[in-house]
Amino acid sequence: VLSLCCEACKKVIFHVPSELEADTLVGRVDLKECLQSAEFISSSDGNFKVLEDGSVYTTSSLSLSAQKKTFTILLKDIQEQVQKKIHVSLVEEEKKTPKTRHARDTVLKRTKRRWGPIPSVMIENSLGPFPLQIQQVQSDTAQNYTIYYSASGPGIDQDPKGLFYIERETGNIFATRAVDREQYPSFQIICFATTPDGYSPEVPLVHTIRIEDDNDNAPYFTQDLFEFCVPENSRSGVVVGKVIAEDRDEPYTLHTTLKYRIVSQTPPITPAFSLHGDTGVISVLLPQLDRELVPSYTLLVEVRDMAGQPFGLCTTGTVVIKIEDTNDNAPSFRQLQYETRVEENRVSVEILRVSVVDLDEPGSPGSGAVYEIIRGNDDQAFEITTDKNTNEGILCVVKGLDYETAKQRVLVIGVNNEAPYVLAPHSQQLSQSTCSVTVHVLDVDEGPVFKPCLLRLDVKECEDIGTAIGRYVAEDPETGNSEGIRYRIPPGQCNWINIDDRSGEVRTVRVLDRDIGEMRRGQCNVTVLAIDRNGKTGTGTIQVCIVPGNKNFPRLTQTDYIMCRDRKPICLTAQDGDEAPYSAPFVYRITDQNLASMWKLTPHDDNSWYLSPKGDIPYGIYEIPVSVIDNGGKIGENTVRVNLCDCVTPTECDGRPRQFSGGNVTLGLWAILAMILGSLLLLLILITICGCCGAGVMHRQVTDDCANHNLIISNTEAPGEEVMDHNIIPLQSTCDQGGYGVKTGEQQTFEMVKGRGHTLESVKGGGHQTLGSVKEGGGQPMMDTCRYSYSEWHNFTHPRLGEKVHLCRQDEEQKHSEDYLLSYNYEGKGSLAGSVGCCSDQHEEEALDFLDQLEPKFRTLAETCIKR
Repeated sequence: VLSLCCEACKKVIFHVPSELEADTLVGRVDLKECLQSAEFISSSDGNFKVLEDGSVYTTSSLSLSAQKKTFTILLKDIQEQVQKKIHVSLVEEEKKTPKTRHARDTVLKRTKRRWGPIPSVMIENSLGPFPLQIQQVQSDTAQNYTIYYSASGPGIDQDPKGLFYIERETGNIFATRAVDREQYPSFQIICFATTPDGYSPEVPLVHTIRIEDDNDNAPYFTQDLFEFCVPENSRSGVVVGKVIAEDRDEPYTLHTTLKYRIVSQTPPITPAFSLHGDTGVISVLLPQLDRELVPSYTLLVEVRDMAGQPFGLCTTGTVVIKIEDTNDNAPSFRQLQYETRVEENRVSVEILRVSVVDLDEPGSPGSGAVYEIIRGNDDQAFEITTDKNTNEGILCVVKGLDYETAKQRVLVIGVNNEAPYVLAPHSQQLSQSTCSVTVHVLDVDEGPVFKPCLLRLDVKECEDIGTAIGRYVAEDPETGNSEGIRYRIPPGQCNWINIDDRSGEVRTVRVLDRDIGEMRRGQCNVTVLAIDRNGKTGTGTIQVCIVPGNKNFPRLTQTDYIMCRDRKPICLTAQDGDEAPYSAPFVYRITDQNLASMWKLTPHDDNSWYLSPKGDIPYGIYEIPVSVIDNGGKIGENTVRVNLCDCVTPTECDGRPRQFSGGNVTLGLWAILAMILGSLLLLLILITICGCCGAGVMHRQVTDDCANHNLIISNTEAPGEEVMDHNIIPLQSTCDQGGYGVKTGEQQTFEMVKGRGHTLESVKGGGHQTLGSVKEGGGQPMMDTCRYSYSEWHNFTHPRLGEKVHLCRQDEEQKHSEDYLLSYNYEGKGSLAGSVGCCSDQHEEEALDFLDQLEPKFRTLAETCIKR
């Protein structure tokens, strides 16, 4: 293969076969001659790739259709912003060359045997002679071509540079000096085989040179000094600690297989510890560790490589093991008997100090003394504590001693340690050390003594001033009686009681009420002085406690109520300022017999009762006297005012209805006026309707066709379905035709027949009015008095129906709906007065005259009606 190199960065020519397989090396370009630091290398043709060393490979199978193919290699230096191009031309090599085509094809198909040798091995710290041959690489293509060998990588052209080189003609690899494996354990170099014209018939070979370890490093301990602790009296096998050593030689070889051993022990007594040869773990050998005898041990240990063989390298280290103290020694008193003196009635005074001896480590819980009084302190008059600085026991008197009761006291004191005892192996149980203390009580002239020192006196609330509540006296300890002792209460205390200076009788000086000022707490402590003939004083305390009494009457929290037509029971609730048992439960009674027959009370809970009417009593205002009795029998009189109102909600009762008091019911002035105005309005409506309908009857003419429209039989009062049929609602212009509606032009009006009790009620204002009263101007209707337009009917009914629906929504118990949505059944016998509707007849005979003019198909029905 012939390679022609042109000037760098201009043009390179490679002679290649016409058929190239994928990943075939085409040649190598010297990129550094063109650009020293090329950070970006790319090919303009995707069929070729360029490596960092300048090697050009095909990315896919390629056939040279023409005898020449060109592409460009682009080099960029991003930091310097430099860009260079190399033009590469591929020229098909000539077939006349006998050793190019056929021989090269054979080479490409042969199995490479000598181009991939096994990794080379070089002994660490080799002595030479240098240069030292370590391997040879050869290419099989050398049989047909002239091959030059080269290499690059660590040890050649990279650090450490110059360590290896390869002969150009032979492929022998040489080392120039010794190598330290711990610094460079192996090298990977890349070997190249090229022809003189730059063609590479072989793929670059990655060759590994491994440095074989030499035992040139001695093991070493990771610490200069190892320190461990172990409790005394530990059993055999207890782990104390672990020493660790390392070796820089090659792992998992004899050069790093370490062995440990103990060289010496200080103090040089019976060996107390053992060292595991493989792991370096130190453990207790014999259970003989006693801190009081030997507080610490020092071990000299050795580690050796080569599995501990004598020719292995070794290092020594130091281990210090401290023996920790355990409480294996009981404290003991320095003396077994003590004596001391104290005056009677002295309190919180130190009378004696005792000390102990403990062999355990000072300041540790194993030597800290804990003292206790075992006997002789049944009245808890003495107390013993420990002085943390000196470890002594301090005996004190916490309650005054009485010489007259006991002239001397004998105490037995024991001592233990703060920490529990830890027994050494094969040792006996430790016993507690004790000592006896004799305390001599010295006689002292004493003042009077109250018995008891605190006296509780209970006083009922609101007792009279001067009420005797008890007696509080003191005694002379010397004589045991109260003669010659006077009493008084020092000033500056709550002024509730006083005490007689001779007898000690206690009386109240104020009315004690728990609802006043300082008495709200309910108790007060009063200090009392007792003075004997010699002027000696004693003190005592009286605790005055106010016992709650039944001083308050139960009262209702609310007395004014409104009860609507649903007559929902009223809940009466009472309160009492007293405490139990003088408050709830309450009992309610109606004291007026007349109202008791109309109203009833039923219990709800301890504080509340329900008030409700017994029957259908008249509307009005009732003032009901109700007595409430508390649990102590105290009666509170109350008057409950109930406004029984014909309303749906209490807010509607803004008028003044009839009033009932004491069972006598009278009508008010406004009620009488309302009744008179209602009667006059009803009379005026009847006169107007009769006048209207009388004129209509006089001009009645019934034709056969009219009968066909007006013969409608109905036996129900409920409205039927809306039927838009002219046979049922005729289009007539006058009322005297007996029709239900009138349609004049484009406006349709509906007839409202005002019979007995048929008026439209207005909720607003609590009054009543008819549909005619809401028409514009309040005048007469345009057609006549009994007809209204649809707009007038809608304007009258729509707001009132909406308000009633709103009231039904507001009431959760649906009380309002019961007043408006009623189901009717049989209503009883009708009135003798007959109908007063504008379209009804005044005489029954005249009303049936039109039956004679009916069509033949209604004759049978008419005859049946006449017979009835």
